[in-house]
Amino acid sequence: MGRAKIPRKSTNIDMTAMCDVAFLLLSFFILATKFKPAEALSVVTPSSVSSKIAPEKNVVMITMDKDGKVYFSVSDANTSEKKDIMDAISTSKNLGLTDAEKRAFVNNPSSYVGVPFAQLKSYLDVPADQIKNVKQPGIPAQDSTNNELRDWIAAAVAAFQGEHMNILVKGDDAAKYPSFEGVIWALKKNDQLK
Repeated sequence: MGRAKIPRKSTNIDMTAMCDVAFLLLSFFILATKFKPAEALSVVTPSSVSSKIAPEKNVVMITMDKDGKVYFSVSDANTSEKKDIMDAISTSKNLGLTDAEKRAFVNNPSSYVGVPFAQLKSYLDVPADQIKNVKQPGIPAQDSTNNELRDWIAAAVAAFQGEHMNILVKGDDAAKYPSFEGVIWALKKNDQLK
């Protein structure tokens, strides 16, 4: 005996709930997204074909801008190393930095140093909200007689003792060779060859 055929009905799915969920997820991701903060120091790097991603932890960055000024910074994740670096610089150069001045450097996100040792104390006295407005002349690194970057790198090597320190050099596309040569000389003097 043959089976009775059930007439086919078109399927009708109510998509209202699905649209609600989609828009809720979309609005959540838009509101929860953390945008990349504006860089404190703008540098236009040359084009690269490297696919290797730069590390984010244990990073010491040396930055050169288009005018050949050199800046030194440590990643925000390494607060104890930042404090050790400031302690070493303060004692080796007899700067007499106070704990508040050292904390100003350690607690300031994306903080970098671009002043000679003679101006470091006054630079660290500037409030954190006004530090972006300070004109920094750069760390002296043009020649071997007055290369203060060597001392910053030596302090960083001592602070990262026992850990792997990632040194990144970031240079502007318009930077001239003498500033880059001073950075390489400072790295060589501290046996940082990679």
